[in-house]
Amino acid sequence: MQITVAAVGRMKSGPAANQWEDYRRRLTWPVKLKEVEERKKLPAARMMAREAELLAAAVPGDAFLIALDPAGKSLSSTEFASQMGRWMNDGQSHFAFVIGGADGLAQELLGGARFKLSLGPMTWPHMLARVMLIEQLYRAQCILTNHPYHR
Repeated sequence: MQITVAAVGRMKSGPAANQWEDYRRRLTWPVKLKEVEERKKLPAARMMAREAELLAAAVPGDAFLIALDPAGKSLSSTEFASQMGRWMNDGQSHFAFVIGGADGLAQELLGGARFKLSLGPMTWPHMLARVMLIEQLYRAQCILTNHPYHR
């Protein structure tokens, strides 16, 4: 089991980075964070397209692609754990989660995703969304292994 999180922007040191690292260390599933960014100032549509290119290049071709998108499916923690378990039982061994930039993910990338996941209807800072995702991955692992973290 392997997880890649490909995200737009660089995480600076601070509380979010510390929380990310704490959950990454707790997970027994290996997690790689691949950060991408386009430094040129581009119009929103072109920026989304460029970020999609960079994110797609950061994701291994054999990975099961999951896009974080506000219009995606919102799951409870137990539903997310169950879904991860089903995918693993179906033979999936590498998952790639993609987190877009300020304008979201380009349609081309969303169209290639096998699943679209929403962290809820509220808008979250991108660095906090990363922490929320890795915490839910850790929680899913705990649910699947009957660890007491999730009560």
